[in-house]
Amino acid sequence: MVCDVCKERDAVVNLTQVQGEVTSLLRLCEQCAAERGVETLASTPKHPLGEFLHAVQQQITPVAGDAMRCAFCSFSLREFRATGRLGCAQCYSTFERSLRDLLRRVHGSSRHVGRRYEPPKPELLEHVSLLGGLRDRLRRAIESEQFEVAADLRDRIKVLE
Repeated sequence: MVCDVCKERDAVVNLTQVQGEVTSLLRLCEQCAAERGVETLASTPKHPLGEFLHAVQQQITPVAGDAMRCAFCSFSLREFRATGRLGCAQCYSTFERSLRDLLRRVHGSSRHVGRRYEPPKPELLEHVSLLGGLRDRLRRAIESEQFEVAADLRDRIKVLE
């Protein structure tokens, strides 16, 4: 199909416009679509992280460790530089030296200085699992119409909460 605006190029975008109760369909080429502010696949901006990793990769001269592979998943450092993702958890220890250098360049340090993950205390986990078990038993008691047992369970849950 030919573009409805310029009548010269092939239409690649179907633009449906709704104004009040009237709906109109425009078939546009890439240039006419861009003039009207419609983004096409060719004009969509690339993801900034991908551009950044590509720029970092361009600055790095090929390292002898590029051919090194993870013993667990066979992922290479070259593949990491191309995708920005590691293959498995073992890749962190396999490529540790290169990753430290990358972190130092990107963040200024290879050491984490932000907040740390602190696992919940065992008492809290016990309390939460006990409450979950009681709620599950309460649901089953209600479904089986054992209302006396359900009332007892409800009271025990209120005490624990």
